[in-house]
Amino acid sequence: MELDPQICYTAMESRDERFDGRFYISVKTTGIYCRPVCPVPCPQPHNVEYYPTAASASAAGYRPCLRCRPESAPGTSEWDAASFILGQALRLINEGYLDEANIDDLAASLNTGTRQLRRIFQTHLGASPKAVAQTRRLHFAKKLIDETALPMTEIAFSTGFSSVRRFNDVIRATYSRSPTQIRKLTKSMRNNHKDDLLHMRLNFRSPYDWPALIRFLQARAIPGVEHITPESYQRSVYMGKETGLLTITPQIEGRYLQLSVTPNLSPHLMTIVERLRRMFDLAANTNSIALHFKKHEVLAPIFKRHPGLRLPGAWDPFELSVRAILGQQISVQAANTLCGRLVQQFGEEMPLDEENNITHLFPVPQKLMDTDIAQIGMPAKRAQTIRSLAQAVHDGQLNWKTYTSLDDLVNNLKVLPGIGDWTAHYIAMRAFSEPDTFPASDLGLRKAVGKDGTAISTKALGQLAEAWKPWRAYAAMALWASLHEEV
Repeated sequence: MELDPQICYTAMESRDERFDGRFYISVKTTGIYCRPVCPVPCPQPHNVEYYPTAASASAAGYRPCLRCRPESAPGTSEWDAASFILGQALRLINEGYLDEANIDDLAASLNTGTRQLRRIFQTHLGASPKAVAQTRRLHFAKKLIDETALPMTEIAFSTGFSSVRRFNDVIRATYSRSPTQIRKLTKSMRNNHKDDLLHMRLNFRSPYDWPALIRFLQARAIPGVEHITPESYQRSVYMGKETGLLTITPQIEGRYLQLSVTPNLSPHLMTIVERLRRMFDLAANTNSIALHFKKHEVLAPIFKRHPGLRLPGAWDPFELSVRAILGQQISVQAANTLCGRLVQQFGEEMPLDEENNITHLFPVPQKLMDTDIAQIGMPAKRAQTIRSLAQAVHDGQLNWKTYTSLDDLVNNLKVLPGIGDWTAHYIAMRAFSEPDTFPASDLGLRKAVGKDGTAISTKALGQLAEAWKPWRAYAAMALWASLHEEV
């Protein structure tokens, strides 16, 4: 990846947060790498080098800055990657794929060779897949040290270190301080909470349109599983054999979302945080996306009214897919009612929380494979579609983790009986955060671009949306947001 030194230095001088996480500055005289927004005085141009990723800066021998904390950078979306293979590989690494598999397995899952995969990473990121995974693990361990009171032993094993000794050695070698010494430096980050929950900050790049995102999620909340208000998002989760609750509350001025999670889920925090970052689209470069639509007469004003518009993701692909099938050809509210019945009938009960808002876990695929789902009051064919989906996920026929293109994902979904073009694209948009998927047959979208509320044809909308690539999913979100404004 080529970085223009002049642009990078100018961004560093201005502390422009639009570049935060998009490159890193390494200072030759100190051996430290920083974010562009680091508050320390700017070094001389001849003393700095620029790297596209923290992993590449680390691989060059630089240490992360304790002042600006590179592990807290908002990062970049996998979909900003220079190739689909690279984006998919980064997504899998961020989900912990290399914690249990090797580079050969990763390459095979992406239908490419190991040598080719290494070449792609080195060319575009300046680091190997293994280095990217190691930096991810190290940064998350540092974040847990800073922001939680978890014991060091628990942090070491939950972030994939083979032993506490190895954990201590790596932290000391990287930061020139022991984990305990680092924790003493950041005591102020942990003393504002008076409950027994674990708290972490999920940083984002401003602007962030929280009202539009939470309004979309709230309208589609699953009764008993999710409790959503304009000020917070709460849900039940199961991770392995553990079940618990998590809550997200926005801190817009601080440029982060506050995560609160029950302590028994601490071994799964890396996975939880990665899912939530995708679900709340924290890595999106919304300024670049809005700029893409600046000349479109319908979309430009919407993006101007909604700076920082995000793409709402989903906690779990299976859960979202079931919710999408339930919503076929009925209103959002009717789908919510059916989903609530499904959860009450087939979901595992949760210990009641203080306000009794969260009562169940969403049913797992095994529970819905051979069940008379139609008894909740839905058409028999739709019930069969859910059973087929559950069977395909359980048997591994439908693999959520590996697909080679957007068309591949959509076509694999459409193979299942009862899943058509709209449902497949909606699942790709929400469950997999695909930025260029577009459900052109959606009546709301066709009305949003029509004259006087008259819907244009699916074909006409599809042709119009060709100019919106590669951000057609964001265009869909903008058009749906405009419909809400008119209500």
